[in-house]
Amino acid sequence: MTPIKKDLIDQDTRDMLEGVLDIAEQRVRDIMIPRSQMITLKRNQNLEECLSVIIDSAHSRFPVISEDKDHVEGILMAKDLLPFMSSESEPFSVEKVLRPAVVVPESKRVDRMLKEFRSQRYHMAIVIDEFGGVSGLVTIEDILELIVGEIEDEYDDEEDRDIRQLNRQTYTVRALTPIEDFNEVFGTQFSDDEVDTIGGLVMQGFGHLPARGESIDIDGYQFKVAMADSRRIIQVHVKIPENSAQPQLDDE
Repeated sequence: MTPIKKDLIDQDTRDMLEGVLDIAEQRVRDIMIPRSQMITLKRNQNLEECLSVIIDSAHSRFPVISEDKDHVEGILMAKDLLPFMSSESEPFSVEKVLRPAVVVPESKRVDRMLKEFRSQRYHMAIVIDEFGGVSGLVTIEDILELIVGEIEDEYDDEEDRDIRQLNRQTYTVRALTPIEDFNEVFGTQFSDDEVDTIGGLVMQGFGHLPARGESIDIDGYQFKVAMADSRRIIQVHVKIPENSAQPQLDDE
């Protein structure tokens, strides 16, 4: 008699199925990037100012505001700025590239939000509360990551993606990097008794989940949150002390 196969579904598939079931029970408010962490552009910003925000954040879509975050005028896509970067291009203004913003209530079910993203072919929505105020934003990537896990883009370095050098003193570090690995590279002695990862170390230092752009000094090292969502830190920029030894990164 043929033995019964117990593991008909592998772990990755099981996790994905659980993710699909989970989003049916969640609301947009549960997964949105909160208002305080929204990176926005202003309607009166010039091309150089817009590019500075785009490069610093590495995002592709931005809410455009007028007075404050309760006044979202539309969405700007980074790729729409390319035609204005030529010396012969027409003068730039945000109005010329502004796209309509989709607004959804924070009580909307996540599975219905995903269907709307797919059917209407847009990737970002502004989330409002019951009083009409902006409470955050949600993207299709936020929902897909609930199903399939963290999505790496095409520029991520598979060989050395945890720690990369940006300049002489600054490095970009994934929040999930084990503290033990960080210590080995940077020659530090951060304790992993209470937390296991760099993201955990940084969050412990803040005492709360920090927003993008927040920074903190820990034993002479400056940790700046480069990427985060409503649930976790994703990536940090680490500035090493002026006279410290150079970190030992693998060349390949």
